[in-house]
Amino acid sequence: MVLLRLDSLALSRSRFALSPFAETLSTMIVLSRPCTEPWLTAWHARHHAAFRARLDADPFTRGLVMLCGSTKYLPDHLVLPPSGGMGTTLESELGEVARVPDTAVRNSLVQSVAHSWENHTLDWLTGHAHAARTAELVREVWQEHVAPDWPSRRALLERDVTYRAGLLAAHGWPRALHQMSRRSAWVGSDTIRFSDRPGPDRMVGPDGMLFVPVSGPRGAWLCEAPGRPHALVYPARGAGGQAEGERRDPARSERPVARLIGAGRAAILRELERPATTSELAALLGQSLGTVGGHLAVLREAELLVSTRVGRRVVYQRTALGDLLADAGPGSGSSESKPT
Repeated sequence: MVLLRLDSLALSRSRFALSPFAETLSTMIVLSRPCTEPWLTAWHARHHAAFRARLDADPFTRGLVMLCGSTKYLPDHLVLPPSGGMGTTLESELGEVARVPDTAVRNSLVQSVAHSWENHTLDWLTGHAHAARTAELVREVWQEHVAPDWPSRRALLERDVTYRAGLLAAHGWPRALHQMSRRSAWVGSDTIRFSDRPGPDRMVGPDGMLFVPVSGPRGAWLCEAPGRPHALVYPARGAGGQAEGERRDPARSERPVARLIGAGRAAILRELERPATTSELAALLGQSLGTVGGHLAVLREAELLVSTRVGRRVVYQRTALGDLLADAGPGSGSSESKPT
């Protein structure tokens, strides 16, 4: 198994970050495969044909994407740790990727092929400027398949960070990292099991680690670069619950609780099944900050939710009474698919 062994100062300096590049890479992997998650069906159907056409039109694109979707070792130039924290921009990441030398790209691709569970060759790796071509591919996929719903994706990712930051403040890192991925787990007082597959352990120095959520429904990977903190990319809680252009079932707003407190407040109460901030709720529901803030004030006065400060954020969560009201009426306990 692969273990991440943490320096004595690593935990106190570990933090969360976002990576538009990792989000796009995750999207590419999802679109390269048949859709198996019910909540992603509509989004996948809208984007899959165009993405497959892109693969069919360019051997380099097809070779790289199909390899990434079937290997235990992602190419090194695709797994550089983000350097901008929660404000990391795609352009900054693309600039770093584009500067990777061709020799380094080829060497890491050879490793990826060796660790693949499918048969691959590198016949598609022709010409030069491999990293720059990769960066341009990621930019195009971002613009076509990710950017249109990035605000809602970002809200989901920030919500996961908010949730885990709350656990961190209350219970420490072991609880905050619980079930980040199917294979990761806390082992002892200073070690994270990253994978149950064979591989060398990593030493995490005093700069700590970065934890980077993506909205892909599965998969986790480790980002490494000399002189930079390791970054663990993991699927966010609730990933895939509502992709671009999807709307909630209007029938749900007709439940008795919506008629009792109003559809807007009922929607917020349902969303607070997981704690969230005002801005996260506004992005998820497509409402203004003022509208959401007004609804939150009424719900808090009615003792249906409480607020807690986590760092610079104010996080709202339902009270026991709020839980009862949100689950009341027809539609509760229905058989619709829900992300876990």
